[in-house]
Amino acid sequence: MRFLRQLGSLAFVAGLFTTVFIGIPWHVIVTDNPVIPWWLRAAVFSLLGGFLIVLVSLAFEQMSGAARVPGTAVEDTDSAILLLNSDSIPGRDVAQVLGLVQGHTVFAVWLGKDLSAIVRLILGGELTEYTQMMGQARATAAARMQARATDLNADAVINVRYMTTSVVGSAAELLVYGTAVRLGPLAD
Repeated sequence: MRFLRQLGSLAFVAGLFTTVFIGIPWHVIVTDNPVIPWWLRAAVFSLLGGFLIVLVSLAFEQMSGAARVPGTAVEDTDSAILLLNSDSIPGRDVAQVLGLVQGHTVFAVWLGKDLSAIVRLILGGELTEYTQMMGQARATAAARMQARATDLNADAVINVRYMTTSVVGSAAELLVYGTAVRLGPLAD
């Protein structure tokens, strides 16, 4: 189903761009000839057919309950830096505060996935395209923050917070920040 949905999305985008950027200017220039050329007809049918394919594949996916988001599970990182959303670490003292560290990214989905999400708005259900996008954005931003903390030779980042802001359309900025610290010896 996913391949079929992506194929439909690609057909929709190709038809849309051909119709808008080639077909409309052609029609404006050649207004005395009312005959619509084969390539413009193909573009319009591609646009409509792509939309229909996406709609049908998402409907089948909704009915089967197969709308799963791959790759959004929390994965262990190889980083030795501890990330906490609290201001203290049980059994450890903060020996030195190194300062604020942050990581951010701006993610967007391409028009074909936007189309799938619009159809899901109509049919209902989880917007898996955006769920996957935000999961990738969180992982990317956190990895960038950990890299900055590593540069400071931090042992941990405490008070970790995430912020999301809509930039334009379906693009979203994700910012993660916290305080990089060095830890004292283990408490007895």
